[in-house]
Amino acid sequence: MECRVGCGACCIALSISSPIPGMPSGKPAGVRCVQLTADNRCQLFGLPTRPPVCNRLRPMPEMCRDSADEALTWLTWLEQVTAPTDALTLFEA
Repeated sequence: MECRVGCGACCIALSISSPIPGMPSGKPAGVRCVQLTADNRCQLFGLPTRPPVCNRLRPMPEMCRDSADEALTWLTWLEQVTAPTDALTLFEA
């Protein structure tokens, strides 16, 4: 499967802990990557400066869904439910 041109959902919804050019500390979930253009294309795609984590991410129907909006919704939910949790908050519920 190929990336949907102009989607950018993974470059917005997902957190990235490794450095990105222009974002040396990575990026938090829900924050638009500085390398994402106004039309949601990666400025680093195909370049050696693109972070390895981005190169390893492969589009899949489950992740990309049927539209960019659906992908953003799904990936935002997935990021939230898989985010590290403070162990003490588990016992407060």
